[in-house]
Amino acid sequence: MEKIPMTAAGHAALESELKRRTTEERPRIIELIAEARGHGDLSENAEYHAAKEAHGLNESRILELEDQLSRADVIDVSKLTGKTVKFGATVTLIDEDTEEKKKYQIVGDAESDVKDGKISISSPIARALIGKAKGDAVEVSTPGGARAYEILDVKFR
Repeated sequence: MEKIPMTAAGHAALESELKRRTTEERPRIIELIAEARGHGDLSENAEYHAAKEAHGLNESRILELEDQLSRADVIDVSKLTGKTVKFGATVTLIDEDTEEKKKYQIVGDAESDVKDGKISISSPIARALIGKAKGDAVEVSTPGGARAYEILDVKFR
């Protein structure tokens, strides 16, 4: 089994979601199914079918979370140091075309959220940044075309 790298915060978030889905969502959905069954003919009961679908989706996500947590390789970012970009680093970049500054933390696939400034270790930009240091220029091939960035700062926190 292949280990999945993730930060301690990402691991805690997955554990929290798993707990919520098993202790809150599962009983709520089971109650909806039982209530919908009481409405009679199941073949034409939209509430029943919607509740069964929600149950399937929830159980599927629970299995996915359990799998990710069982294969997690939790990396404590606060103990990492160095001058080059690696997993857990928070990198400040400047787009050489637009002069727009961006800040990203490189995290595991399961915890990536671009809106929150967290990019997956397997994303094109993270792969281009790995091993680079402050002051380095990086060209990234993205679906929207090639982008050029300069690394302004690399921190671990």
